[in-house]
Amino acid sequence: MKVSEHVSKLAASATLAVSAKAAAMKGRGIDVVSLAAGEPDFDTPQHIKDAGIRAIQEGQTKYSKPASGLPAVKEAICRKLRRENGLEYSPDQVIVTAGAKNAVQLAMMAVLNPGDEMILPVPYWVSYPEQAKMAGAVSRLVEGRQECNFEPTIEQLAEVVTSRTRMLVLNSPSNPGGFVYSPSKIREIAEFLKGREIAVLSDEIYDRLLYGEAEHLSIASVNDEVYSKTITIGGGSKTYSMTGWRIGFAAGPEAIIKGMAKMQSQRSSGAATFTQIAFAEALNADQACVEDMRVEFAKRGAHMAGRLSAMAGVECLTPAGAFYCFPNVSGTYERLGVSGSLAFADKVIEEAHVAVVPGVAFGNDAHVRFSFATSMEQIDKGLDRLEKMLG
Repeated sequence: MKVSEHVSKLAASATLAVSAKAAAMKGRGIDVVSLAAGEPDFDTPQHIKDAGIRAIQEGQTKYSKPASGLPAVKEAICRKLRRENGLEYSPDQVIVTAGAKNAVQLAMMAVLNPGDEMILPVPYWVSYPEQAKMAGAVSRLVEGRQECNFEPTIEQLAEVVTSRTRMLVLNSPSNPGGFVYSPSKIREIAEFLKGREIAVLSDEIYDRLLYGEAEHLSIASVNDEVYSKTITIGGGSKTYSMTGWRIGFAAGPEAIIKGMAKMQSQRSSGAATFTQIAFAEALNADQACVEDMRVEFAKRGAHMAGRLSAMAGVECLTPAGAFYCFPNVSGTYERLGVSGSLAFADKVIEEAHVAVVPGVAFGNDAHVRFSFATSMEQIDKGLDRLEKMLG
C-alpha cells in the first residue's frame, strides 16, 4: 500500500528526530547531552498539578463541552490576554486546543486554501511550512539576517506579496532564533498590512519568557484593522512547563475561531477536560512560578551565548526571549570537514555526544539550534565537549 501524497510531501520534525536519536544512543549506554529539545526541565508547578489531580478525582474526565473549550477556561484565557497582552476578546473568540501546535494547524486550515501562499520569515519553527502543506498552501520565505536581529524588512515582505497571499506568520519570541521583534517592527508590519486581505498568525507561545530589555508587543493590539485579522496563539507548554499536558489556545476573529472549532469537533473532540482545568489554574493563580523560571532561563541563555561566542568559528547573539541560542556555526564547517548544519549536527552527536538541531530544518543552513531548557550543569557539560571538539 502506498501512503497519500499529503504524507509523502511532509518532512518529519527535525527536533523530534534528533531527540529520538539521542534517546536511542542513551539506550545503548552512550552518555549523550541533549541540547536539542524545546522542553523545560522544570516540573509543572505543584498547584497546577494539584488542580489537574482534583479535576480527575472529581470526575472531570468526560468530553469537553463544548469541544472548543470549557467556558471557565476560555474566560481565564480572555483575562490573561487582557492582563498581559492588552487584548480584549470574548469567550466566543477563543478556542482551547490539544497543544498550541494543534491551534496553529487549525488556524492554517481555517484560512488557507489549496494554492494559497503564506509569508514565512526565516528562521521559522520547523512545523510551519509542513502545516501549510497540509492545507495545500505554499510558503513564501523571507530571509532574516543575524545582524538585523533576524527581523524581515518591509521591503522584503512587499517583494513576496502576490494576489495569492492569504497569511503572514509571526513568531515572537522566536523558536529557533531566541530573538524578539521590537515594538517598532511590529507596528511597521501592522502598517504594511493595512488594506491587505492577509491574515496574521501570531504565535506568542513564549510571550512570558523575555530577557534583558526585550519588550513583547502583540500585533493584534496595534490597531483595530490588524486585530480583526490576527489569530493569536498561546498555551501552557513553555510558560508553565506543561508540555505533556497538551494544552494550547487561539484567539481571533469569531468566524475563524468557529471554523477551527468545527474542525476540532471532527478531529479530536477537544482538549482533555482535566488538562483544561489545570491550565485555568495556571492562568488564574499567582504567577511567581513563571518569574522564577524566567529568571533562571535568562541566566542560562546569557551563559550559553557567552560560551558559544568564545568558540572558534561560532557567532552567537544573546537570546532576548524563548529558550534557544541560534549561533552561526558555518565558520567551523571547513575545519570539521562538513558541508552544512545537518552534517555538523551529525558530527557533534556522533563524536562529542551532544545533540543539537540543524538549522536547515528552520530554513537557515549556517546555523544550529541549542536549547537551554535544561540545567546549567548539562549546558556546561555539553559545551565543554563541543569546545574540545572545535579545538
